[in-house]
Amino acid sequence: MQEYEDLKVLITEIESDISKAEGGNKAAGTRVRKQMQKVKQSAQVVRSRILEIRSTQ
Repeated sequence: MQEYEDLKVLITEIESDISKAEGGNKAAGTRVRKQMQKVKQSAQVVRSRILEIRSTQ
């Protein structure tokens, strides 16, 4: 499922900024928050797609 693969890519992209944010980098924290919003939206797309698949079976 392509939607799930997109979600995994988003998570992977955030990793370096998370460690920077933990070290006190405020700009990295801002980037993480923005990316997490995208993760939330992407997760919702995956949920919707799963429901679609389930309802067609």
